[in-house]
Amino acid sequence: MARVLLIVGGGIAAFKAAELIRLLRRNRHQVTPVLTAGGAHFVTPMTLAALAESPVYTSLWDLKDETEMGHIQLSRAADLVLVCPATADLLAKMAAGIADDLATTLLLATDKPVAVAPAMNVRMWIHPATQANVATLRARGVQVVEPVEGEMACGEYGPGRLPEPAEILAQLSYSPLGEMSPQATEGSEPAVPTPPSALRAATSPKGEELRGNHILITAGPTHEPIDPVRVIANRSSGKQGFAVAAAAAQAGARVTLIAGPVGLPTPGGVARIDVETAEQMQAAVEAALPCDAAILVAAVADWKVAPSATKLKKGDGPPKLEFSPNPDILAGLARHPLRPRLLVGFAAETDDLLANAVAKRERKGADWIVANDVSGEVMGGSHNHVHLVTASEPEDWDSLPKEEVARRLLDRIAQELGPA
Repeated sequence: MARVLLIVGGGIAAFKAAELIRLLRRNRHQVTPVLTAGGAHFVTPMTLAALAESPVYTSLWDLKDETEMGHIQLSRAADLVLVCPATADLLAKMAAGIADDLATTLLLATDKPVAVAPAMNVRMWIHPATQANVATLRARGVQVVEPVEGEMACGEYGPGRLPEPAEILAQLSYSPLGEMSPQATEGSEPAVPTPPSALRAATSPKGEELRGNHILITAGPTHEPIDPVRVIANRSSGKQGFAVAAAAAQAGARVTLIAGPVGLPTPGGVARIDVETAEQMQAAVEAALPCDAAILVAAVADWKVAPSATKLKKGDGPPKLEFSPNPDILAGLARHPLRPRLLVGFAAETDDLLANAVAKRERKGADWIVANDVSGEVMGGSHNHVHLVTASEPEDWDSLPKEEVARRLLDRIAQELGPA
């Protein structure tokens, strides 16, 4: 059994909090609801109390033991603090450290893992201010369950809808909440309860091989805008980079993941920063320094163009695009004053794999290059066949699941770095 402090924000999506509580209770998790003033416009305290079989807290001054700092006790009595739905206002206050009501005070006072499930109008979600706040929270270790695309209550369409409660729980990195039994979602008997220690263990690194090391990882593609609707992109799914980030966290490292435009959930224990372009990725990499090792898995676009402010029309004929080079993040990091102790790059090749990888290692100044042949279905696929190119003889690893490639790579990195 896990103890969940559920903060219900405002917005029409607040009604899904009831189903979320029902699923948690079916798995015999303990839920303590906190209802914001905005959330109370869409769902009543009585509804949440009946489903949670627990008192519902709505005001900082309602806590009977506030003379004994009850909000501090409440914030730390849970195994996980989950904000669902998380409004743009709540995200902004969390990022700024504002504590002007019970919910935000609890979030600032807690020392437990925090997850948020944002829901809002599409324009609010994609606004640079909201995206900056989300990036800040990810960098602090808050898990963000991405909203999904769909029709809004306001009639607009796009990303901003709250996922269904079962999907939210499935994406959570905090076991056992992300391991809901099929019976719980189908209305059958509840699952066998899991002890709270299982939740706490899953939120901590599984190993100590890289304890104390800061590992920086890039993943996914970059998108270089051509006009407001078109981009220069590639087929990178981000799966390999995300697997590397997960393996690094499991090895006990502090992990910063800088991700291009992908729709993958953030691995547990990983601080994620989302970017779009190569220049944004370079800036995020440099801002994350210093680190002990950098593993640059991202497929960064080599070229960019000066984007048109308006959509290019088909009737105007083929556009004349003037290309200019993007920053070379790997080579730049090799020359940086805060160069990591271990610098690992990836080489995606379709011919002369080893020769190109060896040349890239020397040209870029990297310590290692992980070379993979992408002429097949590697990009977007589940397996990868790589060669590890170091100062010694290259190693040929058999075709493996990307998770196993990540584990092998982190094993080698652990041998190189060891605990800090």
